[in-house]
Amino acid sequence: MDVNGAFGISATGLRAERLRLDAIASNLANANTTRTAEGGPYKRRNVVFVSEEMESDFASALEEMSEQGARMGVRVTDVVEDQTPPRLVFDPGHPDANPEGYVAYPNVNPVAEMVDLMTATRAYEANVQAVNATKRMADAALSIGS
Repeated sequence: MDVNGAFGISATGLRAERLRLDAIASNLANANTTRTAEGGPYKRRNVVFVSEEMESDFASALEEMSEQGARMGVRVTDVVEDQTPPRLVFDPGHPDANPEGYVAYPNVNPVAEMVDLMTATRAYEANVQAVNATKRMADAALSIGS
C-alpha cells in the first residue's frame, strides 16, 4: 500500500483549497474597496486549478501508477482577476465618484463568494478526511503483523 501517494494527493488538494480560501477571504474583505494602488476599484480574484495529467490510455496509466505509485493531484496554475465590469452606484457625495456622480464598486458578489467559501471549505474538509482515512488504513495494516 502506497500511503505516501495518498498523502501526496490529499496534500495537493489541501494546498490548493487553502489558496482558494485565501482568495475568497480577500474578495470578501475588499467588497467595498473603491480605490486600490493600481487605480480603480478592487477586482475579484479567482484561483485556477489544473488536475495533474493522466495518460490517455487507462491500462498504461494503471501500469505506470502501480510501478511508480499514484502521484496525481491538483495544482494551482494562476490567480486571475475577474474582468467583469465594476458595479456603478450613484453617489455624488462619495470621494471616488466620477463627474456624473457614479462610484465604481468592485465586481464582488458577497452571496456568490459565500457559496464559493462553503464549497472550498467542504473540499478542504474532504481532503482532511482522506488524510485521516489513509492514516487509519496504515495503522490497521501495521497492526496486522503484531
